[in-house]
Amino acid sequence: MSIEDFIREMPKVVLHVHLEGSIRPGTFLKLAKRHGIELPADDPAGLRRWYQFTDFNHFIEVYLKIAQSLKTPEDIELIAREFFEGQAEQNVRYCEVIYSPYNQYEVNAIPVDEQLDALNRARARAKSEWGLESQFIFDISRETTPEQGITVAEWAIANHDRGVCALGLGGPEVGNPPVKFKDAFALAYESGLPAIPHAGETVGPESVWGALACLHPVRIEHGVRGMEDPDLVAKLRRLQMPLDVCPTSNICLKVYPSLEKHPLKQMLAAGLNITLNPDDPPLFNTTLTQEYLNAVQVMGLSLEELKGLVVNAIHAALLPEERKATLEMLFLSESDRLAEINL
Repeated sequence: MSIEDFIREMPKVVLHVHLEGSIRPGTFLKLAKRHGIELPADDPAGLRRWYQFTDFNHFIEVYLKIAQSLKTPEDIELIAREFFEGQAEQNVRYCEVIYSPYNQYEVNAIPVDEQLDALNRARARAKSEWGLESQFIFDISRETTPEQGITVAEWAIANHDRGVCALGLGGPEVGNPPVKFKDAFALAYESGLPAIPHAGETVGPESVWGALACLHPVRIEHGVRGMEDPDLVAKLRRLQMPLDVCPTSNICLKVYPSLEKHPLKQMLAAGLNITLNPDDPPLFNTTLTQEYLNAVQVMGLSLEELKGLVVNAIHAALLPEERKATLEMLFLSESDRLAEINL
């Protein structure tokens, strides 16, 4: 057996994955047909060709089409069920799932309580059937107004004990700096709700600096372009701020030209606190397992570095310390067992 078998079988944690961006192509087609939504393709292969993103705006176009296809709470529950099934197949033991509730509220008039009820039905089933634990990050879309951002923050705060673990910030960075939503994140901070914004993906170090200054983050999604500023690298290293990095996403959205040119290995060498994630797996033709395989086979990480990424994710998870300790013990014992068999 081999390191490939080890990676496929090892217990995993995922912290940066979008529910809507995890919809299966066949399910997307079925929902679009059911609800009369026109797509530029009528089969999974055609959808995958559409997913060859030309830039971030093209990606947002696809993402909004997916949001339009989720017309009912049952649609949301369906994609969540399928998402959790896919995670269980990869031996994911815990995940924090990013979800944008304002899209379904604005586009499809689904009340947030009905959305969360649907998500929690799927979440409970995943725990019961596969022992998969999960929580949701309610994401503010950057193209919304600051007032709409406050609405999402209020929803997240009100549901902090119903499976919502954090407030996020996603969508187009260009023209939407972190300061735009500082009031929403101040509300979350004052209430004790953690903040996990995207920053430093399609905009450079200034986006990460802005997130640190305005949003009180406990983790940053992406953060890769922080490597362009040595002072920022030093600050991130000093803070040991977890950066939830998604290499394949960065390639597909033209942040870097290839996995070989991605700075993941340099980020680890700089002493940064990195976790590895798939972002929007079907849209980028990847999985969490594939990200780990790429890290070793293409990007040159060692087995110990690979295991360190999983431990980093466990430590960065929004879980009680005793639960994190149990997860870490499980991972280390299981990875030792698998190493004896596979390597």
